Amino acid sequence: MGSHEPHKSNTNELAIEQEAISTAIRILAERHRGDERSLLKILRTLEALHREICEGLFQEALPTNRQALYSFLKDIESEGGWPYIKRMRIQALLVNLLEAEKQAEAAASDGDSVKSVE
Repeated sequence: MGSHEPHKSNTNELAIEQEAISTAIRILAERHRGDERSLLKILRTLEALHREICEGLFQEALPTNRQALYSFLKDIESEGGWPYIKRMRIQALLVNLLEAEKQAEAAASDGDSVKSVE
């Protein structure tokens, strides 16, 4: 382990704190629903926090001997694997953009047909 003395927190206490943070982030994201720039800022913040924790505190806390590392890797495997923040691919973004353009065109043509009926 790193130079810091590890803080063994109560599992229940950690779960409560994590739920509070998750709820706060969901509420924040919901308040910015439809605002792609704000939502992107939120995602960038989450990604930066992930990187900061992973490259700092987490790296410092990794086991320093083979037995402890093996035990830790078994825990990771049994608890759902390694945490990962997936980046949206440009292709997925373009598909969303094309779909939005199709919907806009359809809405515009519906508006034209209504005018021609009058």
